[in-house]
Amino acid sequence: MALSQILTSHIEKAVNELFGVTPEKVELQATRREFEGDITMVIFPLLKIIKSNPVELGNKIGQYLVENSEIVDRFNVVSGFLNIVISDAYYISFFNGIKENENFGLLSPKPGDKAVMVEYSSPNTNKPLHLGHVRNNLLGYSVAEIIKASGKKVYKTQVINDRGIHICKSMLAWQKFGNGQTPESTGLKGDKLVGNFYVEFDKAYKEEINQLMAQGLTEDEAKKNAPLILEAQEMLRKWEAGDKEVVALWEMMNQWVYAGFATTYNNLGVNFDSYYYESNTYLLGKDVVEDGLARGVFFKKEDSSVWIDLTEDGLDEKLVLRADGTSVYITQDIGTAIQRVKDYPDVGGMVYTVGNEQDYHFKVLFLILKKLGFDWAENLYHLSYGMVDLPSGKMKSREGTVVDADDLMSEMTSTAKQISEELGKLEGYSDEEKAELYKTIGLGALKYYILKVDPKKRILFNPEESVDFAGNTGPFIQYTYARIQSLIRKADFDFSKSLTNADIVLHEKEKELLKIIAEYPEVIQNAANSHSPALIANYTYELVREYNSFYQSVPVLGSEIENEKIFRIQLSKKVGETIKSAFAMLGIGVPERM
Repeated sequence: MALSQILTSHIEKAVNELFGVTPEKVELQATRREFEGDITMVIFPLLKIIKSNPVELGNKIGQYLVENSEIVDRFNVVSGFLNIVISDAYYISFFNGIKENENFGLLSPKPGDKAVMVEYSSPNTNKPLHLGHVRNNLLGYSVAEIIKASGKKVYKTQVINDRGIHICKSMLAWQKFGNGQTPESTGLKGDKLVGNFYVEFDKAYKEEINQLMAQGLTEDEAKKNAPLILEAQEMLRKWEAGDKEVVALWEMMNQWVYAGFATTYNNLGVNFDSYYYESNTYLLGKDVVEDGLARGVFFKKEDSSVWIDLTEDGLDEKLVLRADGTSVYITQDIGTAIQRVKDYPDVGGMVYTVGNEQDYHFKVLFLILKKLGFDWAENLYHLSYGMVDLPSGKMKSREGTVVDADDLMSEMTSTAKQISEELGKLEGYSDEEKAELYKTIGLGALKYYILKVDPKKRILFNPEESVDFAGNTGPFIQYTYARIQSLIRKADFDFSKSLTNADIVLHEKEKELLKIIAEYPEVIQNAANSHSPALIANYTYELVREYNSFYQSVPVLGSEIENEKIFRIQLSKKVGETIKSAFAMLGIGVPERM
């Protein structure tokens, strides 16, 4: 049981015995740094039911707790705040209860609990993954891991956007300008090769637009009548009609892209339990719309198009089926959501990791699914996130000005190598060990820099700033973990002994560390509920910063008191385990040596 829960029950008992009433709620908060105390009770709410002044009330409750509760050592009252000092005995007992538990803070699913499906990545098959996809993947993967750690079963999935006019643009450009190139013949990853032809299409298309405008057409007319776009539209019609040649080309080029994506996902350290393809799902939802039309959820306009009226819910009317009977994106998403629950009957909620430009789309989607009567629609969440900018400005896929995910990871590894070599602490490492370490540090820097920011905020990504061995960075935390492992390796004595309150007096710095460690289970739950890896990242930084202060303030191996040495190594080991556990939720590795 958490300290706040234990203390709440003691305070409720105190108030009941002293004043004959039971408080509706006990309000607790962390004690402000300028006052002595570990946890503070806010007195003011009690004044509604107890006639007293706040200082007198606080003193009476504090005195009762000292006399009747083993966990309260002393107290002080400042205005309407009761600052409570928790006893060493409580902290030592708490630590002995968790020090051998490597899974401290993590929960397992209960039988019968509903699972959560987390969707992320969901790329187009006309270009490689870029920096924007990196944030999407890291957020989605991390949120899935955090929800899993909070005690839920989780499925990771994605929808691959493998059809549409943008795909046909790459296909047509390859036909016209590719000269039979393949990933094997060029030595390029398949997604990069296909992406190059997407850029080639755009260049050739712009030339045609300029030529047509020179002949007197307006820009809009030129865009609509350029031969390349007309050919791409014709190719899409052939694909939808099942033309064998077009479908064969589509299958070949998509396989190139999938192989390329798989390499990127592997290097980035993310994975999936299932895949949905737009080519299979774009027709889903039409039957649902017909059923909803019959039940009055949707309505038909004079041109036979089908809509839903959401004006009473503060939204607008939304098209769900065109007049010609073809579906729109929302129709597909309705069908895909329903199909997922059919495929995974234990799913009771879904998280969609999609940029904030789609905020309105998901409000509409979730509302429609609720109106259709699906109980799991109450548990849908749009993990909306801000864009990633670079010091050089915005990225554009069509113009080929994106930061390629593979190139970025390679650059981060190279930067980590350069900085590590400058620090010169790699004696005795083999070349393979060095390469693995550079990758761990580089990717750790990238992931932490992105995940420490609240998902809703826009990020200005600075690669050099992220690979810093000081401050709120991944490498700084990794370095602290490695330092702890080095301490443990140097401990040439048995530190398995369990110590009691009679064996040791806690140093202020030890107590601060124990307070932070005790918060870990609640931090995981809060991060899962708010879908925010930033809470885990910044908790880990706070823990590491406090550990470094502890390390600089007290001797660990250098202590002349045996029980102090034992306890401080045990405490260091627990801090290391907590760092490793927290970083695992962020998809970040920790090196044993640095």
